[in-house]
Amino acid sequence: MERISWDHYFMAQSHLLAMRSTCTRLEVGATIVRDKRIIAGGYNGSISGGVHCIDEGCYVIDGHCVRTIHAEMNAILQCAKFGVPVEGAEMYVTHFPCLHCCRTIIQSGIKTLYYANDYKNHPYAIEQFREAGLTVKHVPFHNQHLNPLHEEQKELMHQLLHAAEVGADSATIASLQDKIEQLYPSNAYQR
Repeated sequence: MERISWDHYFMAQSHLLAMRSTCTRLEVGATIVRDKRIIAGGYNGSISGGVHCIDEGCYVIDGHCVRTIHAEMNAILQCAKFGVPVEGAEMYVTHFPCLHCCRTIIQSGIKTLYYANDYKNHPYAIEQFREAGLTVKHVPFHNQHLNPLHEEQKELMHQLLHAAEVGADSATIASLQDKIEQLYPSNAYQR
């Protein structure tokens, strides 16, 4: 089995954090890392104790939801709240940061930004990153990084597809279904 890379490991953390988002427009997660250790994480959502967009809808002004705090900001604020310095750290974020978050990232002292998805990449943000000497790297991330298929699983899927294509007999299909149930015992798959 092949080990997941550090970049994909930390990007996976950001994608998991994004699943906590309360924003209905875009789920974003951010992870701050120093020396291969996670020091903070954040997702986009309302202030602590505030009304959430998933409950009452977005509060949009000039095309932007003003109810949510962005994931990058939440991660940096978490460090500030608990007295954890971010100088020289790295940030992994699911989407390219907005202009405001880009400037906050620069001012916080983060030295490297990894992002998985392009999202309205503002040319001035890119210019400011370059002027600040902040390294920006695109790290494409797909769900298979969270749940990679083993060779046996891949082969089983190919066999099942082939059986369906050629109209295999019911005994062959039943045998493949039994193998699926063995590989995925917690799956809700039903015959």
